[in-house]
Amino acid sequence: MTTLGVTGGIGSGKTTVCRFLKDLGARVFFADDEAKRIMNDDDGARRAIREAFGAESYDAEGRLNRAHLAEQVFGDDEQVERLNRIVHPRVMAAFERAKEHAAAADERLLVHEAALLLEAGGDEHVDAVAVVDAPEEVRVRRAAQRDDADPEQVRARMGHQLPPRELRRRADYVIDNGGSLEELREQVKAVWSQVAGRRSC
Repeated sequence: MTTLGVTGGIGSGKTTVCRFLKDLGARVFFADDEAKRIMNDDDGARRAIREAFGAESYDAEGRLNRAHLAEQVFGDDEQVERLNRIVHPRVMAAFERAKEHAAAADERLLVHEAALLLEAGGDEHVDAVAVVDAPEEVRVRRAAQRDDADPEQVRARMGHQLPPRELRRRADYVIDNGGSLEELREQVKAVWSQVAGRRSC
């Protein structure tokens, strides 16, 4: 079994790439979904978040107060790092469990999709990294439409990620998503054909 990290900037099309890989037979681990699950369901994480960001981090029913948490960390790199120190190690532990399950099921490819894969050191846990990229104006437009956000808000969020040039430099595969869906699908097929037959190191 091979493991492939898929990352890229906001609005680059990571989820679409992962959907195509899943159609080809890959198992996909979505780091953001796992992080949300951890913040909602993991007792240790919930306790640490309350201690770090206040009891208001969860409502009376025990559900994550996303608005409060966003208010606590927005624009504050130190607070973002504080939250990441709580969540990221648990996400990586969950990915390691997913690797064990995928290997036991004789899967050919396990994909780890994460917006901050490289920033969080996730590239050390996969055999190869694919970066999805598109022109900045395309990514801003996509993300603004998807999130019903102001383009300047999207650009501000982009500032917290590695620049595309650095992502490309650290990638084993670069998938350009500035064209049609069919062009994207063909690139994904090419990556699949190269990585699905590799042996994990």
